[in-house]
Amino acid sequence: MKIEHISTDVLRLSLWPLDAANAYVLGDILVDSGGKFARRGLLSALSRTAISGHVVTHAHFDHQGSSHAVCEHLDIPFMCGEGDRTAVETGDIAQVLPKRDSWLARLAQRLAGPGHPVARSLREGDEVGGFVVIETPGHTPGHLAFWRESDGVLVVGDVLFHRNPMTMRSGLREPFAFATFDPGMNRRSARKLAALEPAVVCFGHGEPLRATQRFAEFVSTLRND
Repeated sequence: MKIEHISTDVLRLSLWPLDAANAYVLGDILVDSGGKFARRGLLSALSRTAISGHVVTHAHFDHQGSSHAVCEHLDIPFMCGEGDRTAVETGDIAQVLPKRDSWLARLAQRLAGPGHPVARSLREGDEVGGFVVIETPGHTPGHLAFWRESDGVLVVGDVLFHRNPMTMRSGLREPFAFATFDPGMNRRSARKLAALEPAVVCFGHGEPLRATQRFAEFVSTLRND
């Protein structure tokens, strides 16, 4: 597992398989946990870091898959957005997909990690790990992003990708429509984040982006709906 220092008290953990997804450490808070097969490597990496809590950006299998294992092993509280809370607690992630009865939803459900009790639902303006919570619904109903104004670090989860996790091709793109609850709402969330004018953008999939004018330009091309 590759561990990258992004900024003060911000680490990026590139998760198995093939660095297809990222987790982050913000201060003493773990953001996302990758798929359920990432747990061993993730726990090994976290053994050298003091972690007091865990939050997921959203309730998809490649972000919550190892959350139960991490929270159980480290005995730490679990947090998420209110709109994803039921999916996170029950492990029934199909309910935050656009077509919960599709074969893709059934596959995603098989890949999901078990549910875990949520200690706290996060809302706009809450603070975790020195970052402000921003509600960014669309990809899922309760999707969250995290913003630190002092140095312009923005963690966007899956509002946008910087790498296609299926082809591993780098580049900015919208998340897959088949896995996005409300694409129009997600585009509005992307514009909300671009308005912050971040200095570095950290994605759920792909390398951090410091040439943030590219981020703003890409968001400006998104369809208005």
